[in-house]
Amino acid sequence: MKCKNIIAAAAVGLMLTGCGIYNKYEQNTQTVSDAFGTDESILAATGEKSISQMSWREFFTDPLLQQLIEQVLANNTDLNSARIAVEKSQAALTASKLAYLPSLYFSPQGTLAKFDNNPWSKTYDLPLQMSMDVDVFGSITNKKRAAKAVLLQAQMQEEAIRSNLISVTAQQYFMLQVLDRQLEILTQTDSLWNESLETEQALWENGKAYSTAVNQMEASYLSVKTQIVDTRRNIRSVENAICKLMAVSPQHINRQKWGSSILHHAEAMGEAEERMFNTKYLNIGIPAQMLERRPDIRLANYAIEEAFYNVQAARAAFYPGITLGGSAGWTNSAGGMVVNPGKLLLSAVGSLTQPIFARGRLIANKKIAKLTEEDMQKKYVQTIINAGNEVNEAMSSCMTAREKHAYLQRQVQVLHEAYTGTHELMDNGKASYIEVLRAQESLLDAQLSSAMNMYNGAEAVIALYIALGGGSE
Repeated sequence: MKCKNIIAAAAVGLMLTGCGIYNKYEQNTQTVSDAFGTDESILAATGEKSISQMSWREFFTDPLLQQLIEQVLANNTDLNSARIAVEKSQAALTASKLAYLPSLYFSPQGTLAKFDNNPWSKTYDLPLQMSMDVDVFGSITNKKRAAKAVLLQAQMQEEAIRSNLISVTAQQYFMLQVLDRQLEILTQTDSLWNESLETEQALWENGKAYSTAVNQMEASYLSVKTQIVDTRRNIRSVENAICKLMAVSPQHINRQKWGSSILHHAEAMGEAEERMFNTKYLNIGIPAQMLERRPDIRLANYAIEEAFYNVQAARAAFYPGITLGGSAGWTNSAGGMVVNPGKLLLSAVGSLTQPIFARGRLIANKKIAKLTEEDMQKKYVQTIINAGNEVNEAMSSCMTAREKHAYLQRQVQVLHEAYTGTHELMDNGKASYIEVLRAQESLLDAQLSSAMNMYNGAEAVIALYIALGGGSE
């Protein structure tokens, strides 16, 4: 008898080994080796330590920005929903772990029966029933592992939302700063152009200029006034956007002046405004670090893991299901007779269910599970490609902003000199109002473009930080 049991156990073990339904998931999807691209200027910026390894409090050193980010992370509705989703997945995983244990039910019942003129018959049962699924073929195990993968995906989704909120909050904050800077430029221009208009009016009153010149000057002056109004409206719009992220009613957002705080590295302190996006301090690291830190890549990997265990569970469904059951209770119903007092009744039952024909459902479920796994593998590779593209784009934007910065600064300097000189010539009657108009409009455009370029550089650095997997700490 013992020999038969040993042979049966060995046969079951060989069958389980052959079908592999207890195998654990191992990442074997081939990844892209050059995720960042082959641009030498990009690769030259790589370093041993990536900026993504900095916590967001280290990366964003402005105390007012830190306070904003903390409020957003505490109150944002989307992030709170993601936290709730994690708790739901945790509850589902706990339930899947408890599936190994038996189910217990207490189901008391009583009956009254009467036949013909016989007295009423009273019976009762007070049973405690038990039912337990025996996980011989890995159905419960694979479902539990799949539930854990779902939990990990929910955690990565929460982390992805968190990183995105940090990025958006920082970008909006710097947008407020650059809008403040543009408003300052426009206000100064408003004062200067008002002086030009007064000068042209004086020349007209003395018969040294035409009324058309005064009209042109006034129209140009009024255009600055409208830009001031638009800029103030844009400031309010960005403040409202930040308030929505914080889930609070519209209010003023406190901020420092542009360039008053370091963005990413203390060593860049001496670079003035350019320190915001100087690639000399932007170590992007190696692609492997990005794979370890980016929540969307890890989420895609856990999606493959979930699909893998769903395939295993679909395969296990072809094997028999074994259920053990039993009950213990007090009853006065002894088959065809009623006894008083009641007696203890014990029962035990075991059942095996082997699927033979389920109208194609099991085959279809297995095929769907395999196709889902294949789809998740392809999406994983695409996620890596997208991530590398984001890094490449952000780094290119940083270098572009840095290169344009010097040109724009020089352009502002040259145009300021041209405007001053042209205005002096007009005061002495040696230049026309058209030359002054062109000079002052060109100067204003260059000043506004320079301010926006600085924001573009800061935005690119923030995008690079998040693209590399920053913001998770």
